[in-house]
Amino acid sequence: MSQPLRIGKHIARYPVIQGGMGVRISAGNLAGHVAKCGGIGLVAAAGIALNSEFYNGKNYFQAEPEAFKAELKKAYQIAPDGIVGVNVMVALSDFEALVKAAVEGGAKLIVCGAGLPMSLPELTADRPDVALVPIASSVRAAQLIAKKWHKSYNRLPDAVVVEDPDTAGGHLGEKMENIGTGEYDQYATVRGIKEFFLTEYGADIPIIAAGGVWDRADLEHALAEGADGVQMASRFVCTQECDASDAFKQRYLECSQEDIGLIMSPAGLPGRAILNNKDNIRRYDLEHTSPCRMGCLKKCSYKESGERFCIVTALDRAQRGDVETGLVFCGSNAWKSDKITTVQAIFDELFGERLAA
Repeated sequence: MSQPLRIGKHIARYPVIQGGMGVRISAGNLAGHVAKCGGIGLVAAAGIALNSEFYNGKNYFQAEPEAFKAELKKAYQIAPDGIVGVNVMVALSDFEALVKAAVEGGAKLIVCGAGLPMSLPELTADRPDVALVPIASSVRAAQLIAKKWHKSYNRLPDAVVVEDPDTAGGHLGEKMENIGTGEYDQYATVRGIKEFFLTEYGADIPIIAAGGVWDRADLEHALAEGADGVQMASRFVCTQECDASDAFKQRYLECSQEDIGLIMSPAGLPGRAILNNKDNIRRYDLEHTSPCRMGCLKKCSYKESGERFCIVTALDRAQRGDVETGLVFCGSNAWKSDKITTVQAIFDELFGERLAA
């Protein structure tokens, strides 16, 4: 049904990347099991220090790289020969330190979104085997990255993830008013970016479709429309191996399609989440959270003016099980979750006949 997915020097048996889900939703356990099953597992960097043994409440930036490397180590204990990578948001204050920690921890690829990772090749210059994968929602964004990398570093992306803001979960690279208008064409963007690299550089760069991919039919559709692989995140939340709390997974199992919507993040980006507790999130921070303790984002309205809420602690509360005052990010298909399953069962469903053959 599908070809293996080659990204740089790394070849995954199946064309599936497990999307990065920050603040320990996709940490070492989930990423390791996806890699063990033949996909590409990603440990998400954002807020990785929280709920870790390295964080004492005051040493956030010291604890982040150590916690990140510990999760990569955990993933490789599960899948010693697997492809384990990371997702590092450009918007993070410690972006550069986390990229360096990822490289030291043995990440085989680095996926970057929430901004354009213009300096990424410089940060990984001494590890040329690490594949570099920006996230883009437009041909224009991919062009800007490619031209900068090619001119400054004589390097091109090893793959590009094309994220559909109409369906993807978490932070979205589009203005709020442009989401859900029906104008965005994800697969036209996939094909446009593919064509750009072929025409401009003679390079056949793998393009990965992210957002709205839930089952085998979605995967086959993505490949038929020109994608070389897919990135799936929400689908892996309701697995035994996902690093989220049981209550977080239960929120996926119980939510309806109408419960999923957009929230404005203090990062200045819209985000897709389960919204039936959004007033509680703001109220909690007004009552319990002192002014910004961590400074985890380069730009943040909560840090700068106390506006909105502290996103990293809201996500952390949900990850630990407080889904009444915590923020539960999800993709548009999260309501399709109907049981707790396993990562292996998802791969069996996506690629079953191929395994039998």
